[in-house]
Amino acid sequence: MPANTLSITDNRTGKTYEVPIENETIKAGDLRQIKVNPTDFGMMTYDPAFMNTASCKSAITYIDGDVGILRYRGIPIEQLAEKSTYLETAYLIFYGELPNKEQLAKWTYEITHHTFLHENLKHLMEAFRYDAHPMGMFISVVAALSTFYPEARNVKDADSRMKQIHRLIAKVPTIAAFSYRHNRGLPYVYPDNDLSYTGNLLGMLDKMSEAKYQPNPVKERALDVLFILHADHEQNCGTNAMRAIGSSMTDPYTAMAGAAAALYGPLHGGANEEVLRMLNAIGSVKNVPGFIEDVKKGKGRLMGFGHRVYKNYDPRAKIIKKTADEVFAVTGVNPLLEIALELEHIALQDDYFVSRKLYPNVDFYSGLIYEALGFPVEFFPVLFAIPRTVGWLAQWVELINDSDQKIARPRQIYLGYDERDYVEMDKR
Repeated sequence: MPANTLSITDNRTGKTYEVPIENETIKAGDLRQIKVNPTDFGMMTYDPAFMNTASCKSAITYIDGDVGILRYRGIPIEQLAEKSTYLETAYLIFYGELPNKEQLAKWTYEITHHTFLHENLKHLMEAFRYDAHPMGMFISVVAALSTFYPEARNVKDADSRMKQIHRLIAKVPTIAAFSYRHNRGLPYVYPDNDLSYTGNLLGMLDKMSEAKYQPNPVKERALDVLFILHADHEQNCGTNAMRAIGSSMTDPYTAMAGAAAALYGPLHGGANEEVLRMLNAIGSVKNVPGFIEDVKKGKGRLMGFGHRVYKNYDPRAKIIKKTADEVFAVTGVNPLLEIALELEHIALQDDYFVSRKLYPNVDFYSGLIYEALGFPVEFFPVLFAIPRTVGWLAQWVELINDSDQKIARPRQIYLGYDERDYVEMDKR
């Protein structure tokens, strides 16, 4: 039986090294033994953007991008989107198993009864400009939570960790809703603990003068499905930020503010906003063929197609496409949908895109649903951050409990000057 090792021959010295293989990987540190001279630092790998580097071991999310598979704790995303709720899926992601009735009831109670914000936080939000970006407000307030719960810095205390987890999952919809109402000059609406997680969010967003808000069940369920699809996605940019910041043993509020800041970028959580801008720029179905040709000539960019991980049709995009039909039956069809469908139809038959494995991703249709539900495009990243909170926190707990992990500190390849002397001002 062959040894479970990798043989590496350094042609500079003629030496051969045996490096152990575990879980189809080798430890980067094992390459340090490869040296030309004893004083050398040793061999390193160069991997910009971590394209082929595993930074952790995780049991939360499995993705096979070549065939379009996404599973939380082994359960296919298609089954969860059809049968589960967001809070049940959040429990699964966090604890590793689906809850029984008693466990789900307790989990739901703990989340529901931490939804209110300290009044001082409301005053902090009121201090923002009237047109402040809701994601900027969201990041700032999440970070500010750490000053209200100083015990959160005791990250090794499991009971304290759990209390912060309940608080964060519970409070992010309230923070999001307050930022939304702030932008519209409307009074903030307090949580209604009689409603579901997504129903309560819709209430805080939309409630006006009615004594008791009742969410539209189709919209409520659509938001629940979207939240399930966005709950975790392995080691993406935001999750990597959560782990990197968390590795310093700071509190989860500070770490999550950094993760949300990463999500803020147009290449991450802002991608569905870019899709809508693209569809609006196309303007009409008749303009789609010309736009496709411009993209092929390098004169434009096809937003919502292609993914760093998926080299097949993003499984979340298939689910969202079905959910979109249910939402549009209530809200009316988004006029941009015809453009999106034609764009997808042409692109999936064009060898230019198929050969490059550019298939629709989760952002292609999610923006259309959010717009149909009445959300402005600047609010889209916030709607991404709310459900991703549980994924960030589950990944953070894995980090805290992983004895292999240390404070994140990547190496660099130094290409600057060698040692040189300081030059006096009058000689420059």
